Amino acid sequence: MLHPSYSDLMKVVNADALPGETKVVNSRYSIVMATAKRARQIVDGDEPLVSVTGQKPLSVAVEELNQGKIKIIAEDELEEFEAEIKEEAAKKAKEILEERAAKKAERESAEEDSNDSEEEAAEEEEA
Repeated sequence: MLHPSYSDLMKVVNADALPGETKVVNSRYSIVMATAKRARQIVDGDEPLVSVTGQKPLSVAVEELNQGKIKIIAEDELEEFEAEIKEEAAKKAKEILEERAAKKAERESAEEDSNDSEEEAAEEEEA
């Protein structure tokens, strides 16, 4: 027997659905598929999102779902979600590149100032 029950898991997963919206999970099959997929990820080396000791990967996946640590995304929302992730990653990459360019410009400016100061000091010594 599964603890928590399928109906309890379905309530947790569908908790974010607004009244009148289509629920994310409508069947036990969806729960089974989602927890099996997450269990395979854990077996393949992903870190559990809940602290458990000595439990099998499927039990860990069920507990993660029950605690709301993982979300089940409907297939039609998956493409939208992936696009959002790619967009966020592109923005972050752009920010990093801009920061690096600014730091490089600061270093070059500091080096030029240092070289100018050395040249001025050398000219004063000659005079």
